[in-house]
Amino acid sequence: MHRALSSALTTVLLLAPLLLLPSAPATATPASARVESTRAPSVAGATVYGERLRVGPGRWDADEVDVAYRWLRDGEPVRGATERTYVLDLADLGARMSVQVTATTPDGDRGRVVTEPTARVRKAPLEARRSPSLRGEARFTRTVSATRGRWTTDPTRVRYQWLVGGAPVAGATGRRYAIRPEDVGRSLRVRVTAKAPGHTRGRAVSDPVRVQHRVPVRRTATYSVTTRGRVGASVKTFKKLAQQTFDDPRGWRGKGVAFRRVASGGSFTLVLAEASAVPSFSSQCSSQWSCRVGRYVVINQTRWQHASPAWNGAGRSLRDYRHMVVNHEVGHWLGKGHASCPGPGRLAPVMMQQSKGTQGCRLNPWPTAAELR
Repeated sequence: MHRALSSALTTVLLLAPLLLLPSAPATATPASARVESTRAPSVAGATVYGERLRVGPGRWDADEVDVAYRWLRDGEPVRGATERTYVLDLADLGARMSVQVTATTPDGDRGRVVTEPTARVRKAPLEARRSPSLRGEARFTRTVSATRGRWTTDPTRVRYQWLVGGAPVAGATGRRYAIRPEDVGRSLRVRVTAKAPGHTRGRAVSDPVRVQHRVPVRRTATYSVTTRGRVGASVKTFKKLAQQTFDDPRGWRGKGVAFRRVASGGSFTLVLAEASAVPSFSSQCSSQWSCRVGRYVVINQTRWQHASPAWNGAGRSLRDYRHMVVNHEVGHWLGKGHASCPGPGRLAPVMMQQSKGTQGCRLNPWPTAAELR
């Protein structure tokens, strides 16, 4: 036991100098310093589809920094968008854009901020740089077409709407438009509606064009109105409807003849006559029908009021009969003789005696194209 105590004491004496030596200080790993923003970065530019946004780097409390950018759409990273500028795409519509900006010093110190979000991205306006226009001559019996105009972006879809007198024509939504009789004398325009991805709907209207008759006036005929016999029909209405027939683009106006009513005299006299008085103009005239004798264009009152059995049997209107009988008798005054049916199913010439029948032709109150030549 004495030997064991002696050995332990010897060990303590040998280690004592080492225990009295000062210990070396511990080495600490410094934490990375944070770079602070002294002026926050911001996004500039219009938040409109197709526009380019730009983010500024802001200012930092370090003298030298490298700045990196990450564009965010509603807070989520936009794949591949790591430049200072960014062009707004379809996927951005309705979203708010922001940028995560990271500044790093050469020593590895780092700071990071996110810009304030922008206003929501909206569609770009689709605007006409050149208005649509009409091609062709705006005359009755002609067909005109429309150009779509030029737009800030090429449209992917274009629709047309034809307007007469400022009002849409039902069903007239194609690029081409066949001019109707009722269009004559009124303004004709076309409205183009254009669409393109990322854009609001664009609309533009052509300049108005006044629709003309089939041909210009080549001759003006004056006429007066009178009656013969006992006339119970309204003479005022007779005058009004007869002038409408004369003015209609489908009538003799389409041959270039304009008709103007005068108080008396004129180039011819339009007569509304009692049926029994019609033969008084000539023995060739019948109380059953209307007639033309010299300067007198005689309309049988019975036919004016009731049309004819053949006409009524075909289910045609009294108004169309009145057009037909005036056109037929005035056609005689213009030098036209009677015509026959050109073929079954075809339009009857107005100079055919349709009051009596049509020989297989279709009833027709207006001069045919051949009669207007």
